[in-house]
Amino acid sequence: MEAMEPVHSAGILLIIAAVAVVLLLFLIMKVKLHAFVALVLVSVLTAVAAGIPLTSVPDALMGGFSSTLGSVALLVAFGVMLGRLLEYTGGAQVLADTLINRFGEKRAPLALGVAALIFGFPIFFDAGLVVFLPIIFTVARRFGGSILTYGLPTAGAFAAMHAVVPPHPGPVAAADLMDGSIGLTLIIGIPVAVVGWFSGAYLVGTALGRRFNVSIPDIAFGKQNEGLGVEAGPGGETGAGEGGDTRVAVRAPSFAQVLLLLLLPFVLIALNTGIGTLRTSGAISDDAVWADVLQLIGQTPIALLITVLVALFTLAPNRFSIASASNLFDDALGSIAAIILITGAGGMFGGVLRASGIGKALTEELGSLGLPLLAQAFLIATALRVAQGSATVAITTTAGLIAPQVAAEGLGDARIALLVFAVAAGSTVLSHVNDSGFWLVSRFFGMDVRTTLKTWTVLETTLGLSIFALAAILWPIF
Repeated sequence: MEAMEPVHSAGILLIIAAVAVVLLLFLIMKVKLHAFVALVLVSVLTAVAAGIPLTSVPDALMGGFSSTLGSVALLVAFGVMLGRLLEYTGGAQVLADTLINRFGEKRAPLALGVAALIFGFPIFFDAGLVVFLPIIFTVARRFGGSILTYGLPTAGAFAAMHAVVPPHPGPVAAADLMDGSIGLTLIIGIPVAVVGWFSGAYLVGTALGRRFNVSIPDIAFGKQNEGLGVEAGPGGETGAGEGGDTRVAVRAPSFAQVLLLLLLPFVLIALNTGIGTLRTSGAISDDAVWADVLQLIGQTPIALLITVLVALFTLAPNRFSIASASNLFDDALGSIAAIILITGAGGMFGGVLRASGIGKALTEELGSLGLPLLAQAFLIATALRVAQGSATVAITTTAGLIAPQVAAEGLGDARIALLVFAVAAGSTVLSHVNDSGFWLVSRFFGMDVRTTLKTWTVLETTLGLSIFALAAILWPIF
């Protein structure tokens, strides 16, 4: 459902949104109401309070819910299938052991974060995180301590790349709306994302991991001692099967095999995003059939489906039957039903806020403040992010709003790139309960709402502030 003309002023809509968030937190944290029920209930109340016509309330609710499920459900489902196969056969342990042997135990969070930065170049935040979960869990199980010590730097790396670096849709759309250079945005964006991640996500994430001891969850990939026993693989790597159980031992897949399985979805998705970018620039014709085929298999759900099938038929020989793999998949899918529903309900809440017209009201108010352009870009994106949850909406709305001023000032491509980063930074900060990504991180890392606010919300904020600080430092230079 598209945003309607605001019934109330921006101030009233902000008050409604704030009360809705407080009510939601009260129901979940104090009343202990299930998050899915609380999100749906508060979404209904918010829609009515915001003045959405009663006959349109169901559309407003289902619009945000269905669009979020459409983007999350398939990739989460295929992602946990792939993760379960890798953990069951010891492949995740092989990859984790190889990374740790090369980087060392003390640098395990750094190793995971650097790997996520590389893999995060073509892939969306949620897809990358899902594929990396079995590796994060395996490393955490080996060394102990809080899952956040390893999970937050990794998730922060995917978030940084997704926010700042083309060919991700946010920075591409922002650069295009402001008539900037996507290529130059990419060139400057990579070091900005890396430095912003290190200062705002890696250092902060490891510190938060030391402060908040969150146990390793069993969600999606089974308990630590479930699965096959696995003998040492090539190079001395050891697989799953610790704990003294009596399972039959099998040889773990090689490091190269596991790495290729993880690379496959990233390569396919990279083809899709790369070809899409080239088509936008006119380098590839819209009528090219071969490009259509590559973009089809590079769609995230299709790429993950292909990867699951390849993993199934390459890992199965001498390890398990296809029938037993079906049982594995059933177990994995059953455990993520709550994650998918809660994430969809988070999208519903954000969708209701967008449909209420709060975004339009905010942009009209903030656009007339006369702030310096870089600060204006950051603050408008921040306000939209906090108010309605969607980073993509915050980026595209802000970029469209400031585009006339950018054109009037005749800014060069380098400064437009910095504006893209300022907008991306604002759309990153203060992830909270109206953001579907908040619930994805919360449930996958086994955190309650209070802990997620104290960790993930803080990390997203420091990451966004770091990126904005880099843009502000570079502004006078360019």
